[in-house]
Amino acid sequence: MKVVLTIAGSDCSAGAGIQADLKTFEAFGVFGCSVITVLTSQNTKGVTNVQEVSPSFIKDQIDAVLDDFDVTCIKIGMLFSNDIIDVVRDSIKDFNIPIVFDPVFISKAGSKLLNEDAIENLKTLFPYSKVTTPNLYEAKELFGKDALKKISNIPCEVLIKNHTEQIDNKKVSIDILFYKNEQKKIFQSDFIDTSNTHGTGCSFSSAIAANLALGKTLEESISISKEFIFHAIKNAPNLGAGKGPIAHKLAGEIISI
Repeated sequence: MKVVLTIAGSDCSAGAGIQADLKTFEAFGVFGCSVITVLTSQNTKGVTNVQEVSPSFIKDQIDAVLDDFDVTCIKIGMLFSNDIIDVVRDSIKDFNIPIVFDPVFISKAGSKLLNEDAIENLKTLFPYSKVTTPNLYEAKELFGKDALKKISNIPCEVLIKNHTEQIDNKKVSIDILFYKNEQKKIFQSDFIDTSNTHGTGCSFSSAIAANLALGKTLEESISISKEFIFHAIKNAPNLGAGKGPIAHKLAGEIISI
């Protein structure tokens, strides 16, 4: 069984973060290990408190997992501060395995998940990543307001998530993969008008990581993951009063993982 490590924040409501990553790994039949970077008190309506884990303990968690498991892929999510970014970067910089980096800024409920002074430091993880997966807002902060038109001089592939377009009088969800050679590839699915989207970004990036661990190409991993998220949203259990969680297990069963 392949082992995938997620380095991210904890969501006590279990819709996003570490909990969503582990549910996604389970759906794809890989074994998930986790390193918690921050603790959050949150639910579908938003984040009410964030407690950072000490950088030294984050390093201890990473060392403990890698000392005992043959990790084949890493997903990095919420890092929150410069100190956490620095210790994670220093811990993973010599690895020769695919790393999926989801630069988390803000939750779908509108909660801030990164210190303002740490945005630029996130870019220091790009050289060690196979792909980074910002949403449209995050991409504009990282690459400028014209991020959807052209991204250049980035040392990894960039997948910009959560863009919507109107095609043939139909609203569609678009994700754009920008290659280092400035070529790009578009991934498209039907748009689902729903509030049940809590944890979709985390789950999408962890699904990509799981499929890379299983030997799929990056393009195959993104395509499978996009289908997975579509069904997870479509079959969401309608829980909570805000942005509801999605259906990880059922989505995995539908696409016959």
